[in-house]
Amino acid sequence: MSGLKIQHILTLAYLLSKGARYNFITITTSELGKNIKKSQQSASKHLMELENDRLVKRAIDGRNVSVMITEKGYSEMVKLSAVLQKSLDSSVADVKLEGKLVSGMGEGAYYMSLKGYTRQFKTKIGYVPFPGTLNVRLDKKAHRDAIRQFDLAEGIKIDGFSDGKRTFGWVKCFGGIINDSIKCELIILERTHHGDSIIELISKTCIRKTGKLKNGSRVSIKIPLAS
Repeated sequence: MSGLKIQHILTLAYLLSKGARYNFITITTSELGKNIKKSQQSASKHLMELENDRLVKRAIDGRNVSVMITEKGYSEMVKLSAVLQKSLDSSVADVKLEGKLVSGMGEGAYYMSLKGYTRQFKTKIGYVPFPGTLNVRLDKKAHRDAIRQFDLAEGIKIDGFSDGKRTFGWVKCFGGIINDSIKCELIILERTHHGDSIIELISKTCIRKTGKLKNGSRVSIKIPLAS
C-alpha cells in the first residue's frame, strides 16, 4: 500500500490530469491550491514535500512553477490505483437492514391482488405475491439512510396502470432474504404513505407464518444491490 499522504495524492492526481506524466507543466501554486481545495501556501508546501521525496521534479521561474512527475511518483500512484481497484471490485454488494415488524394500514392485500400488478409480478419476478405486505420499521438512522439508495436503483419495474376509474403507481422490486431463510422482495412504491422509517416486503408465502413472526419481532433483511 502506498504511503502517500492524502494531500500528496490530490496534488499528484491533479498534475497527472494536466499532463505532467511526460512533460513539465507550468502552474502557479495559487492555481494548484484552488484545484485541490487548499491554500496557496499549502500547495507550495506540498510541492516541496513531493520534490524532497523525489516524487516530482520542479523548475521555478518567479511565481511560476514547472512540474513533472518522476517515475517514482508515477509508480506510487499506480500502486495506489491497484489497491483502490481491488477494494472496489471486492466490496460487499449487499445492503443489510434491521428493524421490527409493525402493523400496516391494511392496504397491501388489496393492492397486491390487483390484476394489473399480479400479471406483471408473475412475469417479472416469477410468482404472484402472497396478498399483503410485511411492514418493518427501521429503528436505526444508518438503516434509514441506507434505504434511500434504492430510490435511484433500477430494480425490477412493475409498471403503473389504470383501471378506467383510477391510476395505480409503479412498483420497483429488489430481491432479498429475511433472517437468512425467507426469500422476499423489497418493494419501493411510487406512491406510499410511509416515510423512510418503514419498508415493505412481499414474498410468495405469508412471511409472518413462515418465519413465525409477530408484531415486535426483530428481523434482518439482506438485499443485493447491483452497482
